[in-house]
Amino acid sequence: MDPIEVFKALSNEARLQILEWLKDPKAHFGPQEGIDLIEIGVCVSQITAKLNMTQSTTSQYLSVLQRAGLLHATRLGKWTYYKRDEEAIKQIASYIQQDL
Repeated sequence: MDPIEVFKALSNEARLQILEWLKDPKAHFGPQEGIDLIEIGVCVSQITAKLNMTQSTTSQYLSVLQRAGLLHATRLGKWTYYKRDEEAIKQIASYIQQDL
């Protein structure tokens, strides 16, 4: 994980909000037909609706977070689901605590 890429990804309010929502997806998103919010993740369409942005903007934000190593994406059929990479988040927290 590149700390600079992580910090760049975190420098946007909407991307931070996405990470906060995905920390507790059941509290922030409705149920998805046959998909577990915790195990699989949250569909892009639900994140888009909650952000009140276009799907292309939401997809770009999710891509930035994924490239930074903060999210996992799972593709099922024509849908993509995102969840946090908790281990990566712990690593960046440790980096901040120990190295900065």
